[in-house]
Amino acid sequence: MKSTFKYLYFLSFILLITACSSDDSTEIDEEKPTITVNYTTGFPQGCAFLTRGETYNFRAMVTDNSQLAAYSIDIHHNFDHHTHDDQVRDCNLGALQQAENPLIFVENYTIAGSKTSYEINIPVTIPNDIDTGDYHCAYSVTDATGWQSRTSIDIKIVE
Repeated sequence: MKSTFKYLYFLSFILLITACSSDDSTEIDEEKPTITVNYTTGFPQGCAFLTRGETYNFRAMVTDNSQLAAYSIDIHHNFDHHTHDDQVRDCNLGALQQAENPLIFVENYTIAGSKTSYEINIPVTIPNDIDTGDYHCAYSVTDATGWQSRTSIDIKIVE
């Protein structure tokens, strides 16, 4: 019985040591993906005017050093003139207003395969009955290890 106990103790000790060893051959992804609309067909550009009833292709380029996993598009009103931490361009904002029937568009998408670059290209129709005024278009991209990047663009929806 004592030899069985010693054997199990020794085996547990060996398993514990091998389970805790590090594998230096595994690379750790420490780089966030990138996202930009600053290219010829990127849309919308900062301070763009979008007309109710029209359909627009929202386009952004996303890249990652390893593998992309997902992205999202979020279009929401900016009637209170809030900002996002990554906005670069200041646009002329309209008067503060109360939301009555604002456009709210939030969609999430996966990126299939092991891609390191991908162009987002999503058609969005601006409904005829939504509030006009200041809005934000926010893009977000996540890589396979969970790193995320975001960018927000000021837009204005008009009649």
